[in-house]
Amino acid sequence: NGRASTTVSGWMRPNPARPEKVLQPRPSNMPLRAMRLSIALCLAPLCAHAQEVQALSGHGGPVMAIETLPDGRLATASFDNAVGLWENAAPVWLDAHEAAVNTVLYADGTLWSGGDDFTLRRWPTGEVIGRHQGKITALAAFPGLMASASWDGSIGLWPLDGAAPTRLTGHDGGVNALAASADGATLYSAASDGTIRAWDIGAKSEVRQILQHGFGINRLALNEDAGWLAYGTVDGSTKVIDISTGEQIADFTLERRPILALAQNPDGTRLAIGDGMGFITVVETDHWQIESDRRAASKGPVWTLAFSDDGTRLYAGGLDSTFYGWPVARAGEGSPIAAAEHSFQRAPEDMENGERQFARKCSICHTLTPGSNRRAGPTLHALFGRQAGTVAGYSYSERLDGSDIVWNDKSIDALFDLGPDHYIPGSKMPMQRIADPDDRADLIDYLRRATTP
Repeated sequence: NGRASTTVSGWMRPNPARPEKVLQPRPSNMPLRAMRLSIALCLAPLCAHAQEVQALSGHGGPVMAIETLPDGRLATASFDNAVGLWENAAPVWLDAHEAAVNTVLYADGTLWSGGDDFTLRRWPTGEVIGRHQGKITALAAFPGLMASASWDGSIGLWPLDGAAPTRLTGHDGGVNALAASADGATLYSAASDGTIRAWDIGAKSEVRQILQHGFGINRLALNEDAGWLAYGTVDGSTKVIDISTGEQIADFTLERRPILALAQNPDGTRLAIGDGMGFITVVETDHWQIESDRRAASKGPVWTLAFSDDGTRLYAGGLDSTFYGWPVARAGEGSPIAAAEHSFQRAPEDMENGERQFARKCSICHTLTPGSNRRAGPTLHALFGRQAGTVAGYSYSERLDGSDIVWNDKSIDALFDLGPDHYIPGSKMPMQRIADPDDRADLIDYLRRATTP
């Protein structure tokens, strides 16, 4: 079925000694910019012995989230609408979502996921446990309860016994991140309104606003034992604060925006940061020192990071459909997350305009050759003259299943002129337009040549 699963290194679990700490502790009020040259010159050396990189392939789009399970398996959420469950690099596909899957969480023996189809699903059946009015971006588990963050501005609390759900409201914007306290009493949330808030789960009410940042907050990492909370923002800030006071402990802002991934290892001694420019930074949290800082993605962002359950390996996903695992000391080194050989990532100046429009608007979701290869959208092979919703083996939305639309110059032009949300309301296609009629004409001309059998 065109599903490739390649392991470069196998499931090797090295246990290297932690690199020697060579940076001096930095006071929390010392700007990181003043230390960049020192950091660049003084980063701890890599382990001398060879350690290999894992490459795991099979998804049909970018990997948006990675979860490590206690038994060594991995769970992934992808733009291809699927959840992958990986054992020895052999994926089992969990297909039920009707749009991109953004988040996946393993709790108390159960796997959960949330996506762009607004649904919270429980596996292995994929049954819908909750539904928002916007995409679900993050999950958190509590005893007898699952919490979901959504771009509809709310946090859903879904009792596992089937009782009526509760919506926590107060954020003035989409909610992007959640973190649960170990005692199950407190939920922390971060949103595009730039706030971090604490909620009492028992009372189902807001306790306090911990901070207000000037830009949206994308990610949280909580360490209750050490008393800190790390957050990453749209404007590129990565900061660590005291949970109880909100006072800043450390600042790792490196002018790389946005921050898209945060993860801490199981014992809380390392914090990994991923950004929109493709860098992975690993911070040692005992003295808040940078251990490594490397560009891992040749093109595009680092969407997600996760440490292995034993803390020796760091996994990362980006624009590519392949995701990677490194020994922690080598995080980001080796095979890039976004490989340069993909044709749709060629330099724009090397493309004709129609191909450039396809690369920007269509290439992540669609193939030009027979077979959809687990992409988020069906293949465009033999597109012209085809009735919409008729590619065998692809799960269409109800709106397109049995549609009377036939793909031709006129219908493709209307699709990108009006936007899928207006031309085919209720379809899975993301909201996007091509405003310039010449650009639409060039795209149509390219598609006619590229998709003709």
